[in-house]
Amino acid sequence: MKIERVKGTRDFLPEEMAKRRWVFERIREVFERYNFHEVLTPTFEYTELFRLRSGEEVVKQLYAFPDKGGRDISLRPDMTSSVARLFVNSFQTAPKPIKWYYVANMFRYEEPQSGRYREFWQAGVELIGSDRVEADAEVIALFVESYLATGLEDFTVNIGDRVLLDEFAKMLGVKDDVGLMRLIDKKDKMSGDEFIGALREFGLSGEGVEKVLSLIEIRGLPEEVLPGAEELFTGEKARAEIGRLYELVDLLNAYGVSKWIRIDLGIARGFDYYTSVVFEAIAPNDLGIGSVGGGGRYDNLIEVFGGKPTPATGFAIGIERLIPILEWKGLIPEPKLRPDVYVVPIGEEVKKAAVEVASALRRAGVRADIELTGRQLRKALDHAGRLGAPYVILIGSKDLAGGRVTIRDMDSGEQKVVEKEKVVEETLKLLEASV
Repeated sequence: MKIERVKGTRDFLPEEMAKRRWVFERIREVFERYNFHEVLTPTFEYTELFRLRSGEEVVKQLYAFPDKGGRDISLRPDMTSSVARLFVNSFQTAPKPIKWYYVANMFRYEEPQSGRYREFWQAGVELIGSDRVEADAEVIALFVESYLATGLEDFTVNIGDRVLLDEFAKMLGVKDDVGLMRLIDKKDKMSGDEFIGALREFGLSGEGVEKVLSLIEIRGLPEEVLPGAEELFTGEKARAEIGRLYELVDLLNAYGVSKWIRIDLGIARGFDYYTSVVFEAIAPNDLGIGSVGGGGRYDNLIEVFGGKPTPATGFAIGIERLIPILEWKGLIPEPKLRPDVYVVPIGEEVKKAAVEVASALRRAGVRADIELTGRQLRKALDHAGRLGAPYVILIGSKDLAGGRVTIRDMDSGEQKVVEKEKVVEETLKLLEASV
């Protein structure tokens, strides 16, 4: 019986892991510059946590199962719920704001497609304890800087607002405002005719459909779009929210990231718990990948989980979507999966000396590999060539008797005999000269 990997999952080989680690390190570095600190929650939670957040319907998308004690458990589909639960459990009285980040794997039972898997990784942040627009600006600026840290520059961060969508639903007389938001959120996955048909099926009149189509066209540069929003929305609550967007845009300009900022009032985001500003990153590509991350403000979620009312905002970057775009653009450096030096003992009697040399090199920060299979010299050199090692250190009994070893340059074939005590020093000189 041949056991295959589970559908929607992947095996990552060393080259792929090196690329992923490079991306994670770039993003982590930016998170920490903004003074966010890493947390990690359990891979599984009680299913009720996710049911409280999004209702019974969400269970269909979860890896939900009873454990051996009969408890209803689910693998986490995102980290926001788990982080909110952590806050409610232990940090409600901690000084605010709390600034946490994570890099972790998530699980959703969805049909695999381009950039979408059943196990996937996200890098994200949660800022808990501030309802001010300054917190929104801090998080969105960090969102932009995280992509820039990977070398990606051709992208936009599109900002929408759930308050304005709620007000818009009231203007239309729609009772199921969440249903309308979900429909608007799916607009990019449908043709124009399909979207119009779905709106009519939802129950909108011809006039209502036209108003929705007008709304989703309100997108572009903030200075061009926000005046149009003021014309569309006349209510006091909507006007106040547009004023907040103006202030947000001013702060993002102060952060120096306004080049990447757009307003798109047709953004709803998929989760029902967002309460105000929402945003997503779009990087043009030919890979069939849409949003590469997103987030927003969720001021009610802590209370839903039994905590005191606490404002919060955050985002998640979709690593499985980002990396293919970075590779497509040639932005991830090719990994160098090779040792700096390959140590070859020539004969059984010098094995201990070979280990001593390899260990000394490693302690000095040199990536050193050692012949472990007993190959003869020629085959050992061939193997070192396949590994791509630029230098081989040959340890023979005659040289060793005189306290010496031989360093071989694999490109030129030149060899240099050095004292065993100075092999680390000489190797470091050669590596520095070859950089």
